[in-house]
Amino acid sequence: MKIISGGVCAVDGVLAYGAQKGKYGVGIVFNEKSNAAAVFTSNKVVAAPVILTKKSIDNGCISAIVANSGNANCFTGEKGLADAKLMAEMVSKYLKIDYNEVAVGSTGVIGREMPMEIIKPLIEDTLKSLESSPEGSSRAAEAIMTTDTFSKEFAVETELKDGNIVKIGGITKGSGMIAPNMGTMLCYITTDVQASPQELQKSLKEAVEQSFNMVVVDGDESTNDMVVIMANGKSGRIDENFQSALNLLCQELAKMMAKDGEGATKFMEVEIKNAASLKDARLAAKSVVKSPLVKTALYGADPNWGRIVAAVGYSGAKMDENIISVSLKSLKSYSNSQLTIGDSELFTTQENMDQNSVKIVDNGVVLAFENTKELSEAESVMKSKDIRIIVDIGLGDSSATAYGCDLSYDYVKINAEYTT
Repeated sequence: MKIISGGVCAVDGVLAYGAQKGKYGVGIVFNEKSNAAAVFTSNKVVAAPVILTKKSIDNGCISAIVANSGNANCFTGEKGLADAKLMAEMVSKYLKIDYNEVAVGSTGVIGREMPMEIIKPLIEDTLKSLESSPEGSSRAAEAIMTTDTFSKEFAVETELKDGNIVKIGGITKGSGMIAPNMGTMLCYITTDVQASPQELQKSLKEAVEQSFNMVVVDGDESTNDMVVIMANGKSGRIDENFQSALNLLCQELAKMMAKDGEGATKFMEVEIKNAASLKDARLAAKSVVKSPLVKTALYGADPNWGRIVAAVGYSGAKMDENIISVSLKSLKSYSNSQLTIGDSELFTTQENMDQNSVKIVDNGVVLAFENTKELSEAESVMKSKDIRIIVDIGLGDSSATAYGCDLSYDYVKINAEYTT
């Protein structure tokens, strides 16, 4: 498995582009006659494009995706549904595909009518500019950004068991209103694997469970979340190798979202080891990563083991405070522009990312007391930009990792001003 360039356009035959005007943008991805699958928000308040795309996904075939930023088209009634349908109709007519083969996504302010006088020309401009190139993917990724500070793309290729090389590319947006069970995020994935819609659904669900469903920025869950995968079947059959590559792609995109959390100054991974069950491991990991006390301690570079252990304690996971251990590690930082194309180890070998590490709790015994070497080392680690918190529960052999960021003053400022 290795990292490749191109985002969604890393897959042969995929076209993409994006256009922007002020705070509004439109991105389009075209992967003709693809089997498709998707996962959506579990919020009971559901945006119009989610309603429409759920119906399209039921057909099992999606050839194009059109997504806009600047307006969520949610809580907008029949007018909002009509606007979402118009977006799909414009794309289907231009690309000469069936209306039901178009997925629609929106992100932005909730409860405002769509400014179709702006969105329609952006759709027209984007359709005329579609291209199969890294630039096309980047423009699409940029167009769907809201409070994101950088666009998010990733692509990998791997060899399948039948000898064919399969490619997977993805773009996503997400910075705030991010909670377990996805968040304010749109993610679009293309691939050339051969797979039925049912196989894709199973594969995507597994990948999402250990990536987007393990991200917390602020604990709020959006109304518009969706992850869509389109497979044009030009390569080999879906297998375990494909699954590993899809898992990695989704995890890296999820990490980018956490790194770009609104107002964030630090990124954290919370790894739970030796939990009694996978469910317990995930509960504990998400509990720590979403704790406001842990997040503020991260911001203040405070190695507060008590907040970490307390979050595990109220998570619902089985635990025994007398045998729990906690370690802190600093990670090698990378930005979206520093991804190493062709690298086959950077993102698959955790040890390659570790720098300084220190154990602050060992089998229920606190090591990082005042004036100890452990406390000094822990404070040094907590000053790092990227930090891993490792909690060994010691009750089984299950593990899980969640992703998040600190909580800063700027988060409040950004969201206090995010209105129209």
